[in-house]
Amino acid sequence: MLAICSMSLLIVGMDTTIVNVALPAIRRDLHASLSGLQWTIDAYVVVLASLLMLSGSTADRLGRRRTFQTGLALFTIGSLLCSLAPGLGWLVGFRMVQAVGGSMLNPVAMSIITNVFTERRERARAIGVWGAVVGISIGIGPVVGGVLIDSIGWRAIFWINIPIGVAALVLAARFVPESKAARARRVDVVGQVAVIALLASLTYAIIEAPRAGWGSAEILALFGVAAAALLLLLAYEPRRPDPLLDLRFFRSVPFAGATVTAICSFAAFAAFLFLNALYLQDVRGLSALQAGLCTLPFAVLTMIFAPLSGRIVGTRGPRVPLLVAGAGMCAGGVMLVGTGPHTSLAWVIFAFAVFALGFGMVNAPITTAAVSGMPNSQAGVAAAVASTSRQVGAALGVAVVGSVLNSGLGGASLSTGFAKASDAGWWIVAGCGLAVFLLGILTSGRWAARTVARTTELFDEDVRAQLAAA
Repeated sequence: MLAICSMSLLIVGMDTTIVNVALPAIRRDLHASLSGLQWTIDAYVVVLASLLMLSGSTADRLGRRRTFQTGLALFTIGSLLCSLAPGLGWLVGFRMVQAVGGSMLNPVAMSIITNVFTERRERARAIGVWGAVVGISIGIGPVVGGVLIDSIGWRAIFWINIPIGVAALVLAARFVPESKAARARRVDVVGQVAVIALLASLTYAIIEAPRAGWGSAEILALFGVAAAALLLLLAYEPRRPDPLLDLRFFRSVPFAGATVTAICSFAAFAAFLFLNALYLQDVRGLSALQAGLCTLPFAVLTMIFAPLSGRIVGTRGPRVPLLVAGAGMCAGGVMLVGTGPHTSLAWVIFAFAVFALGFGMVNAPITTAAVSGMPNSQAGVAAAVASTSRQVGAALGVAVVGSVLNSGLGGASLSTGFAKASDAGWWIVAGCGLAVFLLGILTSGRWAARTVARTTELFDEDVRAQLAAA
């Protein structure tokens, strides 16, 4: 079951890295602007982030295996449609179809794992294996993508998802047992609409601001919509008996810290991938395959340190992995400031490796903090909040760094203006790493542990009340 669930992470993670490697080829073939490339990534990520919590609660209500299989089918169909896209608009639309399916994969698979591995150390080690799959997807994604792009074309990068998706669909039907939460949760329409409005308007405003102007009526209106949606969530969700986002989760300091850590770390990761793809191919002139091979040290270190992080979390807690993660990502970002066409490639790859060491350590403490202390009936929603935080971070990372890069270019080409324009982007990556380091200190002490116990008691009281009513 762990292997089958990990297959969903493989295709989702591999898809992200492959698409980043393909961005220069997509730009040339479909005549896409820099903002168009941002939408190729963020249209997928925004839809994914918007639906993750709904998918988690739906899986708890209707059945985790059923939801997981539906997601595999939609993701596979979406991949096929992406390979047939006749233009950039079609590609962005089909990426959204992929995202609807993808929203049903990782949080539901994590919920299945959480309900299978109930002992604390076993769960932490299983999550470490799960995290190692991130490294595998990062490693084979760019290399396989580079081979496909150089030999067949960028459309072939979506074909690789199809056999894996079909195999996982068949194996899930055979080996994964069906499971549901003890009590069904009702759909929160208002909360779901508010989440979509918040993420979509915020992302659109950040991406399009360099074109329309940060002070334009269009952009200010979009920021206003995002603020209104956030206020609606904060006011409405606590009044719901079955909220889409149970704000009581955030009374647990480790859970709240894991949410912010996920946003910061995956903003850094997505920004790193976006800048890296453009730098290696458009600035240094490497082929897609050569660019993919440059990411192999990143993948190897992620595969090594993700399971190690899971073991450390299981035996000593999350503090050490979080501190190492923050320090590594911050140092890697700083090392890439000032990179240009003549920067030593060995130095660039070494910086990639330092960043990878940090990123490889961050996933296990995030996921463990999200699901530890929560009852199994809330596993799907809790895991979905953690996954949503990752995707929100990824969307914001690409949106913010892409907009900073677009503004910095000032009409210059990527090949001539990237080195100077990208400096602010690399500093943003470093700043996100520093935030992870500080959060690791703040959220892993005794005070934070006491808030977990109090939060658990809140949900235990709910369970006792429901049993008494029954």
